Amino acid sequence: MSVAARQASHSPDDRISRRNFDRLAKFIYEYSGIKMPVTKATMLEGRLRKRLRVCNIASFDAYCDYLFEHNGLEKEVIFLIDAVTTNKTDFFREPKHFEYLVETALPDLLPDVTGKLRVWSAACSTGAEPYTLAMVLSETLAFRESSMDFQITATDLSTEVLETARRAIYPVGMIEPIPYQLRRKYVLDHIDRDRGEVRIDVSLRRKVGFGRLNLMAEAYPVRDMQHVIFCRNVLIYFDKPTQKHVLSNLCDCLIPGGYLFIGHSESATGLDLPIKQVANTIFKRI
Repeated sequence: MSVAARQASHSPDDRISRRNFDRLAKFIYEYSGIKMPVTKATMLEGRLRKRLRVCNIASFDAYCDYLFEHNGLEKEVIFLIDAVTTNKTDFFREPKHFEYLVETALPDLLPDVTGKLRVWSAACSTGAEPYTLAMVLSETLAFRESSMDFQITATDLSTEVLETARRAIYPVGMIEPIPYQLRRKYVLDHIDRDRGEVRIDVSLRRKVGFGRLNLMAEAYPVRDMQHVIFCRNVLIYFDKPTQKHVLSNLCDCLIPGGYLFIGHSESATGLDLPIKQVANTIFKRI
């Protein structure tokens, strides 16, 4: 039966068969490290329905045939991964991390920094974290009357969220966690006020460079060793071996004495890594 005939013979309301769910879950795990237990089948169906419509494919079975039997993965992988990644993010999320950065990490690091302070926001989602970091660093260095400059590298697996991050345009409700004085300084009304959107000021946007990076890669193509790395709320989607792989690679990109921040619901316990814990979910490179 041709692909077209298979498409026509299925209802758009078809469910993913267990066989095809297992195939998708295996590929997603091997490519991205994201675990996809069978309890997430309904979620996966919901997220892929839009992709089926875009591809003009009428059923999940036909879509999986296209991916696995007709070499569709090469063209489809980015869209598939975009569909399954979770992109929850907020400005000043887990604020104690930013307090520690300002009060402890930066005073420890800055006396020995030559050139620019380098900070990496891994799994940056739609950009709230790197732009929060840019605000915090701008204010801290200005307060210290320091001539020190900084550069933030922000990466994610999803091309869709990276496009949003580069545009730096957000619903006005999303900026509520930003302190008022920082909002006045770094957040601009959108040119079309009726849309209820705002944009991050260009002075911050210039400090952040965005790029796609798969944390499952054997090694990370980060050119310069980092002073600070934020990799928060992504490890929870990985099993222990994948967590070890990711954290080991991150440590390889961190200067001795540099700081690693992970999410408040995450842990590095039981992993043999060249770091020591200095605060809750905050580590220092040995």
